[in-house]
Order: sequence, then structure tokens, then C-alpha cells
Amino acid sequence: MAKSNRIKLSKGDLTFEIFNTVLMVLILAVIIYPLWFVVIASFSDSAAVTAGDVWLWPKGFHLDAYRRVFANSRLMTGYRNTILYTFVGTVFNLIGTVALAYPLSRRDFAGRNVIMMILTVTMFFNGGLVPTYLIYKQIHIVNTFWVMVIPGLVSVYNTILMRTFFQGLPYELQEAAMIDGCSNMRILLQIILPLSKPILAVMVIFYGVGHWNAYFDALVYITKDELKPLALVLRDILITATESASGRDNAGAASSQAEQRKTAEAMKYAVIIVSTVPVLCLYPFMQKHFSKGVMLGAIKG
Repeated sequence: MAKSNRIKLSKGDLTFEIFNTVLMVLILAVIIYPLWFVVIASFSDSAAVTAGDVWLWPKGFHLDAYRRVFANSRLMTGYRNTILYTFVGTVFNLIGTVALAYPLSRRDFAGRNVIMMILTVTMFFNGGLVPTYLIYKQIHIVNTFWVMVIPGLVSVYNTILMRTFFQGLPYELQEAAMIDGCSNMRILLQIILPLSKPILAVMVIFYGVGHWNAYFDALVYITKDELKPLALVLRDILITATESASGRDNAGAASSQAEQRKTAEAMKYAVIIVSTVPVLCLYPFMQKHFSKGVMLGAIKG
């Protein structure tokens, strides 16, 4: 009879396994439940949500909040703008970050430590909002597509992460390529980048999510409706619904105002779902590379 390969756990190990499993399940529930609540609340009757009757499943299922959100013609404009900002911005971010991180990772690049120190200082100090706005206005990018792309072209934190990853690659590969007559550009494109898919996936997620959720910069630098990203459009829709409810109250239409308030409350959850679902759909496809890239990029200092 074949012997079992199962390892018998000691009493202490078994206790630890049970405790660890219970703890992980609790942490998972704490992380997942808020998102699940937003989902069920967006489909539930707002009165039930306000009364605290919604816990695990929708109550009074309806789609009024989503109808109100998607009925606004500006929503598709916001989606279009956000997709463009995310795609173009992420491409530019990747090009800029690779172009900066790769030279800083090379041992034969003179002055790389000084440049790295200067870059690190910018993580803690900046010129402030007003001077930044005046500079953007002077170079004529306020209220343009590029104000959402150019200012955040390179993140110092992401550059450090990518530089660390590049330093972890065998330098002998680059030396062998140089002996064979490869140029620096060819080494980067044909040797380094094909080996850097995990860190590139991390950069795509970091930069892509940042562009998708871009809100404050658009609020400060963009006033044209045709250039506003999704986050700002959804904010305007929500504010309009809330002000509409308050306006009805002032006019004395109490029942209509109460209904408008309920709809506005439900719209808060619908807005969250509309803005986050695309990112949640993308993440599972990138998760494997994301986890690997973060760990590999954190090995060396």
C-alpha cells in the first residue's frame, strides 16, 4: 500500500493554521464587504438603504439611479475623455519613466547618484498650487487636453521602482550585447524591455488607475465641459441632483423633494459603480504581473 505524502501537523501548527485562516477570511470580508454594499445599495430602494435595512442583498430592486446617471448626455463625453486621458497618458508615462529609469540603472552612467538625489528631493517639496497654475497658464496648457497628460509625465516613485527592477537584471546581458555591437537603444528595446513585462504591468496599473481617477487636476485646470473627465462629470451630475432636491424643498413640494433626495442618495452608489467597474474588470488580467513586479522591484535599494 502506498504511503500517504500528507504531512501531519503538530497541535501548535494546526492551531496556527486555523487561526491564520480565520484571520484571512475576516480581513477578506472587511475588504470586500464595502464594495459589495455599494453594489447592492445602488440597486436597492434608497429608503431601505437610508433606513439601514440593506445588508447582504438588494431590497426593492430598481435601476432608477442608473437611469438618471446614464440619461445625462455628458456621461459618454466623460467616458471618452477619461479613456483618452488614460490611454495617451499611460503611454507617455511609460515612455518617460523607462527613458529616465534605464540610464539611472546603468553602472556606466556618470552622475546617476546625483540625479537620483535631485529627483528624490522633488518627492517632498514642490512649488505649490498657485505657482503651478500660473506656470501652466503661461505655457498655455490650461483648459487643454495636455494639462491632464504632461504635468504628471513621470512619477519619481515609479521611476525608483523601475530603476530597482532594471538593476536586478543580469548586467552581463548588457555587456555581452555591447560586445556584439548593440547600441544602447537596441539593448533597451530588444533585451531589457522583453525581460521587464512584470514591472511594465505594474506601471500600467499605477499610471492607468491614476489617470482614470484623475479628479483634482481636472477640477483646477479644466472648465470646459467637453474636456472634463468622467470623475468630474459624475460629480457634476451628483451635485445637480442634490441641488434639484433642495430646490424642490424650498418651493414647498415636500413629497417630490423627498423622492428627489432618495434618488440622489441612490445615485451616489451608482456613480461609484459606473466609475470603478472598468478598472475592476482590467485588474484580474494584470494581477499576476502586478504582484510579481512589485516584489521584484522591491528587492534591491
